Amino acid sequence: MRFGRITHPLFREHDPGRGHPERPERIGAAEQAFRKAAPLFDVVARAARPAELAELQRVHTQGLIDHVLSFRGRRGSIDADTHISPASVDAALLAAGSAIDLARMIMSGEADTGFLFARPPGHHAERAQTMGFCLFNNIAAASAALLEEGLAKRIAIYDWDVHHGNGVQDIFYADPRVLFISSHQSPLYPGTGAEEETGEGPGAGYNLNLPLSPGSHDGDFAAAVSRAVVPAIRKFAPDIILIPAGFDAHAADPLAQLEFTERGFAHAAGLLKSLAGECCGGRIGFILEGGYDLKALRDSIGAVLKTMAGGAIPDAAGFPAASHSTNLMIARQRSRFNLDGA
Repeated sequence: MRFGRITHPLFREHDPGRGHPERPERIGAAEQAFRKAAPLFDVVARAARPAELAELQRVHTQGLIDHVLSFRGRRGSIDADTHISPASVDAALLAAGSAIDLARMIMSGEADTGFLFARPPGHHAERAQTMGFCLFNNIAAASAALLEEGLAKRIAIYDWDVHHGNGVQDIFYADPRVLFISSHQSPLYPGTGAEEETGEGPGAGYNLNLPLSPGSHDGDFAAAVSRAVVPAIRKFAPDIILIPAGFDAHAADPLAQLEFTERGFAHAAGLLKSLAGECCGGRIGFILEGGYDLKALRDSIGAVLKTMAGGAIPDAAGFPAASHSTNLMIARQRSRFNLDGA
């Protein structure tokens, strides 16, 4: 399997400050996982390049772009919880540009899959507002590039980060070309992601939220993926599946209270890989979002990579049964999105 890989030293240089969970060591943990899995792939490497202004303007207002660029080379706080060092803005430009290029590589057939380990993350950045450690919305920039350049007509985005992907939802909420799905802990930051948030205007019915209660585990995760995510994507029939892959839903993560394990992430990746083979020529890509326990991050990425390389998919029969509240939530969303026949 051809694996798209884009790297840059500046991804380690973004430093929000001592004690901040979104720390440079996260890249080291991800790279450890990749080095172990690399012999399983035919790696197609490319140098990172910064996103161009026109690429950012597809998903962000000029006001947000100007605000971020005004911090170039400086240390400070872009918003209440997004702190930067002198290299951060350049790292963010590289992260967005790399996400775009990875999506292009997969869509063109240069790579079958890929996983971008870049910082800062992006899925909380809205069209007009930075937030949640995020400057530019990497996955949104990649998706918009494929759509506006005619490389894809329909894109499915499934965000399994523990926090709702409010930025991606905000940017594509009225766009029927993008099916956005988010499973996330609720209640939790940023407070969005209710079941009733289903899109608006032409995008009505193309925004599927799957809020999970604190304490939800691999069984809940597997149920959400198999009974809601997979049928929704199959019904949508996208040209590519993109995953904002945060690993802060892991039981060891310090920022939330979900109890997923690396086996749960591997199971989800395996189902999505099979689905991509069925509906979009196998085209699927991953972009790193959260995940703040270094060992959990390394082990979870490693499990996903092994599964993507053809390793056995963990059997969901070994997971605890999904909770009553999860089953009810899935049933409501299956009905709301007419998935019973999908």
